[in-house]
Amino acid sequence: MSGRPRPPTTRRYAAVDLGAASGRVMVGEVGDGRLELTEAHRFPNEPVRLPDGLHWDIVRLYRELLAGLHRCGDGPVSVGIDSWAVDYGLIDRQGALLGLPYHYRDSRTETVAVPDPGRYAVTGTQHLPFNTVFQLLAEPRGRLAAAERVLLVPDLLGYWLTGQVGTERTNASTTALYDARGGDWATGLIDGLGLRRDLFPALRDPGSPIGTLASHTGLDLPLVAVGSHDTASAVVAVPALAADFAYISAGTWSLVGVELPAPVLTERSRAENFTNELGVDNTIRYLRNVMGLWLLQECQRGWREPDTRALLAAAASAAPFASLVDPDDPTFLAPGDMPARIDAYCARTGQPVPADRPAYVRCVMESLALSHRAALRAAARLSGRTINAVHLIGGGARNELLCQLTADASGLPVVAGPVEATALGNVLVQARADGGPADLPAMRALVAATQPLRRFEPTGDPGAWDSAAARIGLATPSASGAEVHRTASGADGGGAAVQRSGAGRRKAAVKRPDNGRRD
Repeated sequence: MSGRPRPPTTRRYAAVDLGAASGRVMVGEVGDGRLELTEAHRFPNEPVRLPDGLHWDIVRLYRELLAGLHRCGDGPVSVGIDSWAVDYGLIDRQGALLGLPYHYRDSRTETVAVPDPGRYAVTGTQHLPFNTVFQLLAEPRGRLAAAERVLLVPDLLGYWLTGQVGTERTNASTTALYDARGGDWATGLIDGLGLRRDLFPALRDPGSPIGTLASHTGLDLPLVAVGSHDTASAVVAVPALAADFAYISAGTWSLVGVELPAPVLTERSRAENFTNELGVDNTIRYLRNVMGLWLLQECQRGWREPDTRALLAAAASAAPFASLVDPDDPTFLAPGDMPARIDAYCARTGQPVPADRPAYVRCVMESLALSHRAALRAAARLSGRTINAVHLIGGGARNELLCQLTADASGLPVVAGPVEATALGNVLVQARADGGPADLPAMRALVAATQPLRRFEPTGDPGAWDSAAARIGLATPSASGAEVHRTASGADGGGAAVQRSGAGRRKAAVKRPDNGRRD
C-alpha cells in the first residue's frame, strides 16, 4: 500500500476486474477526499481452442481470482466482480457446469438467424453476431435441456464463491433478452424463441448483497453486486461534472456513447446499430460497439511485438490518411493474421497497402478515430443530447496518439482518464453500499478530484477528416450546434495535449506494477 496511515473513515474494497485479455484483483481505498487503487494480482486470460470451438478457461479465472483475493491483505469490507458481457455458463440441476463457456469470438453463431419483428423495440440491443441470444440458439438442444440456469460470467463466478444464483441487471441488458422499458427479462421474446423462462435467474441491482464467500474459499468476505458488465462500472467513474458529455470506454472494444435517462428504441436507432444497455442507477448507456484496439493487439500478436509505446511513437510520424479501414468490417472480428486482412481490405478498396509497421499502426489509429467520430455524431443526433466534451476512459486513455486523433476527428476536446475506470466504478458502487458516496454525481466528483487526467484539444484541418471518412463509408452529417459542439481551438489549429493541473488535488494515486490494458 502507500505506507501512509489511513484515516479512520477510509474503507477498503476488493474489485475483481476481468477483461478479454487479462484479469486483475484491485484493492480500492475510499474515504473523505480519497480514492486510491492498488493492484493485488494480475493474470492472463487466454482462451482455449477445443475440438468443438473456442472457449474461456473459466476454471483458471476462478482459481486466479481466489489467489488475488487472498493477496488483498487485511480489511477489505467486500468484493465485487465485473467482466466482459454476453458470455455465459450453463449449470445443471446439481449445480455442475455443463462444459467450458464459449468465447464470443467463436464462429458457432455465424449461421444463427433470429426473427426481428419488433425485437429492437423491446430490448433496444445492438445487433452483434455474438449476442447471448444468438449463442443460446446455437446451443445443442440436449445441452439446453440439461441446463437448470444460464449464468453470465460474473454471476457464474459469484455462484461458485457463494452458492447464490442470480443475474446482475446491467449485464442482463446486454443479452438481447432484457426488456429495456419493463426492466426485467423479455419473457415474450424468450417464449417466442423457444427458450425456457426458468433458465434466466432473478435479477439483482448494483449495490445489492449477494452472499458471503463459502468456507471452501478460505475467506470470510461478503460479495456485493456491482455494475458487473465492465462498461457499466467504467461509466460510473467517468469524471464528468455536467450532463453534456460523451464517453469512449476504450480497450479491445471501444464503447462509444452517451448517458440517458430513458432508452431510444426508434427504428432509426436500430438501423444505425445503437444499443441501450442499463447503467448503474437505472441510467441508459446509449452506445455503439466499435471494434477498438483489437486490430492493434492482433497486429502485435502476429508481429510478436510487445512494445506498444514504440509502435505508437513511430506511427505518430507516419504519413496521415495513407490507408484506412472500417474497423467494424466483419473480416476483422475473428483472431488471425490482422496485417494480411488489412492488406486485403486496402486492395479491395483501391488503397495502398501499408508499407511497414508504423504505417499499419497509423492506419488502425486513424480508422479507429474515424469510427469514434461517426459513433459520437450518431449518438448525439439520435438521442438529441448535446455533446461538449468526450471522456476517453480505460486502457486506451494511455494511448496519446488515439486520444489526439479522436479529438482531431471529432472536433471535440478529449479528456483522457482514468485508465482504471472499471475498477474504480466497481469499488465506488461497493463503497456506496457501505455508506460511502451517495449518488453518481458524488462518485464522479470524487473521481475528478483525485485521479490524473489529460486533456487533448482538436488540431488540424476538419476537412481532411471529412474526406478520410468518406473514403471508407464513415461520412456523417456535419456536426451542428444542436448536437456536437466543435471547440474553437479545433478551428484555429491550437491545442496540443495538456496535462491537467494537479494543483489542489487530494491524495490521488493509482499504483500498478506495469502498463497493462483495459479490455
